[in-house]
Amino acid sequence: MSQPCGLVKCTRTSRGLCDCCKQNLCLQHLNEHNALLISELDSLADEINALGDRFKTLNIQKTNESYYEKLEQWRVQCHQEIDRFFELKNQQLNECVSGKVREQEKEYNRLQSKVAELIREQETTKQDIDLLTSSIHHLEEQLHRIDRTYFQISIRPLVIDDNSICINETIEHEIDLLNLSSTYKTINYPLESRMALSCNDQHVLIHRKPNLCLIDR
Repeated sequence: MSQPCGLVKCTRTSRGLCDCCKQNLCLQHLNEHNALLISELDSLADEINALGDRFKTLNIQKTNESYYEKLEQWRVQCHQEIDRFFELKNQQLNECVSGKVREQEKEYNRLQSKVAELIREQETTKQDIDLLTSSIHHLEEQLHRIDRTYFQISIRPLVIDDNSICINETIEHEIDLLNLSSTYKTINYPLESRMALSCNDQHVLIHRKPNLCLIDR
């Protein structure tokens, strides 16, 4: 037995189940509801076109440049730290070698002055000759020792922790407390204090014993 159209005041015979309202409707009302659905497609097409315009205005290159600048700053600072450490170790190595040579140069200058003085005065003793001979031989031994001295330099590969740079996706004006970076600095702060520890134009960080509170302005 046929059923009437599900819409009030419509006496036509239903021809099928409407997908949008889930009622059995006559052919005319089925067509009307179908036309409404088709009209919504036009609205969706407009929204998709608007999204297409958004893609055209997205400046990915400019955004990436700002991220690159931050990475580049880190790279430069790391290179500077490596250069500083290299210069420090280079100075230490030079000091180890030069220090030994300078010490023997002082002894050489002393012996040279002493011999020149004795020659100039044309006066010496057997003891002077023996002492000078012994000192010269000792200096020769020290120079020979320096010439045979070498330094063993142990260098470990520089290991960069992957956590040195963390890239976390976030939405502007949102804070994900689960993705906070590791502690950078510890601040000694009175337990009874309620003054702000830090703030920016959006948030205030305060301590209210025993809690650390991040407050949205």
